[in-house]
Amino acid sequence: MKKGIIVIIVIVLLGLLGCNKYNGLVKQDEDVKNKWGVVQSSYQRRADLIPNLVSTVKGAANFETTTLTQVIQARASATQVKVDVNDLSPEKIQQYQAAQGQLSQALGRLLAVSESYPELKANQNFMNLQAQLEGTENRINVARNDFNDAVKGYNSSVRSFPGNIVAGLGGFKQKGYFEAAAGSEKAPEVKF
Repeated sequence: MKKGIIVIIVIVLLGLLGCNKYNGLVKQDEDVKNKWGVVQSSYQRRADLIPNLVSTVKGAANFETTTLTQVIQARASATQVKVDVNDLSPEKIQQYQAAQGQLSQALGRLLAVSESYPELKANQNFMNLQAQLEGTENRINVARNDFNDAVKGYNSSVRSFPGNIVAGLGGFKQKGYFEAAAGSEKAPEVKF
């Protein structure tokens, strides 16, 4: 009789531990999804600013139309790539990041070429938009770092014992990280 009670107590304790671990994984998974939403929101803010920046530049200078066209096309392709919050695999994150990287490069060219146009640099609207874009880029960086921190905690729980058992039973899989873009280890060359 005593052995039966001890077995029941052990089973109940294991069940409670498993439920607690499962609920912890659910919370971490939701945190990762929330952080991903902030990343997407930050990128959307940038995408929303770009038409205003392009319009301001067009109105202030006889600007290189190829540079403006590249920015517009990069924005369009960057907003086309969608990642399902329930499938944050490393491959999907890299695909999203690649599209956003192309937009970052196009914006960099736009801002670099604008150095040749003093009337554009002095335009208050351009200066305001440039400051907004800089702030947005900082927000994107913070959001990506927060996302990676949330993914780190989640992936650690999914891979460590006994979380890996509960994760396997609950269908929890590792998430992908944002990684540095290829070539980002080289500082951009600024020419005047």
